[in-house]
Amino acid sequence: MSESPNLLSRVPRWMYGAAAAGVGVVCYLAFAVFGIHTLFIDDEANEAVPVFDSGAGASGLPSDAMSGDEVDAMNEAMEDEGTPVEDTAADEMPDMPEIIVEASGSFIDRSHPAVGVAEILGDGTGQRFLRFEDFATDNGPDLNVYLSTAAPDAPAGEFDDDFIDLGDLKGNIGPQNYEIPEGVDLSRYRTVVIWCVRFGVAFGAAELVS
Repeated sequence: MSESPNLLSRVPRWMYGAAAAGVGVVCYLAFAVFGIHTLFIDDEANEAVPVFDSGAGASGLPSDAMSGDEVDAMNEAMEDEGTPVEDTAADEMPDMPEIIVEASGSFIDRSHPAVGVAEILGDGTGQRFLRFEDFATDNGPDLNVYLSTAAPDAPAGEFDDDFIDLGDLKGNIGPQNYEIPEGVDLSRYRTVVIWCVRFGVAFGAAELVS
């Protein structure tokens, strides 16, 4: 009985090259265009509480400026030690601004899991920052941070109808800050959105509540 012919031997060699080229195209689309590889790589941010132009202190605490009583106590101690004391009245020291949380909200899942808290930090001067605490979501291509007029549970297509773009997401994990342009009405732009610009989907959203 004759042997069965090798079917692979009948395949023209040019088809092997075409198949290899096809695999290459698929890999290029997955990694370079669609950014599939970013789903498996975390970008971790680790930013401290933002520094305000006013000098307001970090972590919601007053700045390092001393109170009048503290200044008097220090001056008395310096006099006891024979250290010259500059004659500056304590009541002439200006009140230093303090960082406060003006609004906050927790992230909810949209097209991807998202956890953490979004906070609006201000110091009473009009300068404000959006800060993420205990934040984590999936990584992805072209992720930006939006302030949107749409509710957190709105259809995805509404998030980019009326929005403020605060820039690229600095990391899919970790604390991070975004300065809010002066004059933005946060009673209108009340939702924080992690938005994938390339595919038009929201990874997560948080409603800012005062």
